[in-house]
Order: sequence, then C-alpha cells, then structure tokens
Amino acid sequence: MYGYIAKKNDMLLKNKNAVVYGAGGSLGGAVSKALAAAGARVFLTGRASGSIDGIKAEILAAGGQAETAIVDGFDPEAIAAHLETVVQSAATVDISFNAVDVAVVQNIPLIDIPVEDIVGPVTRTMQTRSLTALAAVECFSRNLAAELGIYGIRVVNIRSGGSPDSRVFKHAIDHFPDVMKGVLREMKADTMLKRLPLMADIANTAVFLASDFAGMITGVTVDVTGGTTAGLNYRMAAADNLQVLPSDPR
Repeated sequence: MYGYIAKKNDMLLKNKNAVVYGAGGSLGGAVSKALAAAGARVFLTGRASGSIDGIKAEILAAGGQAETAIVDGFDPEAIAAHLETVVQSAATVDISFNAVDVAVVQNIPLIDIPVEDIVGPVTRTMQTRSLTALAAVECFSRNLAAELGIYGIRVVNIRSGGSPDSRVFKHAIDHFPDVMKGVLREMKADTMLKRLPLMADIANTAVFLASDFAGMITGVTVDVTGGTTAGLNYRMAAADNLQVLPSDPR
C-alpha cells in the first residue's frame, strides 16, 4: 500500500511539515506513511514508543522523513511543548492530522448504553480535536474554519464509515468471523458504491486535502464512505445477536 501511495502522490507535499497525533494506530500509521510518501516531513506522536517507532522505520526505509515523540493527544501542555520543538526544528507546522483513539461502547442499542458511556467519548473526542486544531464534529469544523481562515489556515473534516483493513475490523474479523461476515455484508449494502473504503482511500484523501491542490477547500466535511446511506434502522432488530467488540485504535 505504501509504495502504491508513494507512486501516486510523489512529492505532492514536498517541503511540508506534518504532525500526526495517534500515529501508531492503523489509520494514523496509514496517513503518516502517505504524507511521507508525498514528500512531507512527518512528526509522529503517540502515547507509547513501540507503534510509532515501527511506523518511523517503515517511512525511513522507503526514503521518507520521520521523527517520533511521546505526546498525549489529550494533554494541552504536552501538545504545546511538542509543537514548540517542531517549530524550532522545522520552522512551520503545515499539516495537523488527528487519529487519536477514543474508546467507545458499540454494537448495542443506544438506549442500553449508560449515559456516561455516550457522553464520555463525545467529550474526549472534542477535547483532543480542539487541542490539535481539528474538528471534533462537523459544525465545529465549519466554525473553526471561519475563525482561522483570516490567518490562511484551512480546516477540513474527513468522514469515514469504517474500513475492513483497519485494526479494529481485523481484530473483530479474527475473533468473530461469522458475525463479522454478516456485518460487513450489510455495511457494504448500505453504501452507494457497494464497497467499503480502505485505509489507503482515507490516507490518499488526507494527502490531497493537505496539498496545494485543495488550497480553496475549507470548512467542509469530505465523505470517504463509499456513499454510506442513513437508512440503518433495520439493524436494530438483529442487535441482540451481536456481541460487544472491544474498542481499538483505527
């Protein structure tokens, strides 16, 4: 996948500096490698060194530029301190991408989920996206874009509907193959294209949106779901047959 993205987007982001939060997850890793393949110098951050060190090694092996740092995407002081070191080293921060994982309870009806388990993820999502100057929700993205536009800063939100090659899906497929076969079949049926986006599709979109080719795109949410529809109510009838899957970074 990395070589494919590199060939497609070669040097689209030359001389750009990108900070990726949650770079050790499957989505964060895919986007980090895509940004590097497109010519960006990538600053990988995460709460543990193991996963981001692996991503860095892959980027360097492919001829890209990458540096790592332990940064908690929920800690404003840690984020500010890291950004200061990035600016001292690279002079600018041109791209900020947030792929920080927020644990959620899923695959059971909303009315059966405790209120704190609904509000908690929303609050933490808003916290980390706000701290890294990214959108927590789509309306917030538009408002933030309006405020930052006078400084030449663009804000774009990517909506993705789940990728079968992401870490959380692979984990679910390995542990609940029979259940996931039906889940994936229904998810594909819910899309206009009748197929689900892969990590590369989301990463390629991120590279394009971070490039000068998207220089006049801001304050919007870009849908990378294959055209997922909103008519999902029929799933609730089968909710009792689904098992709660453990949360995991995308």
